[in-house]
Amino acid sequence: MKQSIFGRMAQLAKANINSLLDQAEDPQKMLDQMVRDYTNNIAEAEAAVAQTIGNLRMLQDDYNEDIKNAQDWGNKALAASRKADEYRAGGDAADAQKFDNLAKVALQRQMSSENEARAAEPNIASQSEVVDRLKTGLDQMKGKLNQLTSKRNELVARSKTAAAQSQVHDALKSIDFMDPTSEVGRFEEKIRREEAKVRGQQELAASSLDAQFNQLEDLGEQTEIEARLAALKSGGSKPAIGASAASAGSASGSTVEEADFDKL
Repeated sequence: MKQSIFGRMAQLAKANINSLLDQAEDPQKMLDQMVRDYTNNIAEAEAAVAQTIGNLRMLQDDYNEDIKNAQDWGNKALAASRKADEYRAGGDAADAQKFDNLAKVALQRQMSSENEARAAEPNIASQSEVVDRLKTGLDQMKGKLNQLTSKRNELVARSKTAAAQSQVHDALKSIDFMDPTSEVGRFEEKIRREEAKVRGQQELAASSLDAQFNQLEDLGEQTEIEARLAALKSGGSKPAIGASAASAGSASGSTVEEADFDKL
């Protein structure tokens, strides 16, 4: 059981996260699953390590108890031996023998405690090594879990940023794609055509008015000429400034050539 847990801890601790991510179809989901797996394995490993440490502490308590018992029995053996010597010195051989026997029993029990303590030493050393290895593996797993959690958080943040950037890019792309043929563009083009039409109408109206005014000016000039001619013929009005009566009298409705004026 302990070896199985230790082996699994070592395998997980040595896992190459980047390599696993490269092989994953959905790295974020894989990281989430790995975080859950590591968390569960760490909980199991902590329970196993705690149990192993508890067993080790029991062995150490038993060992310390054996050592203490060996010391106590050694003290009792010494005390019984001294008592036997006192009785023997006092000539009481029976009591002397009795306390010597007690000393021997105490020594036997001392030896038994020492043997038990000595037999426990290799097991304690082995269990201590296992505990140290389990603690190291557990620390490595916790470090790997922190790495996994950081990697997952980083990936999630990058994924959200990439998604936001993609949305903005798609929106901009949509705007760029739609703008040339958008309703606003068509409406603006329609207004431009209407404005151009109005300018054309204004130019046409202006041209028509100019022609009308020109006609009015021509009609006014002809009217003035006819009036002056009639005045010349009746002799009731003076001719135009700088004009002579002879030149005025020759005016007629027929076509006049410049050479005709030389004949006057």
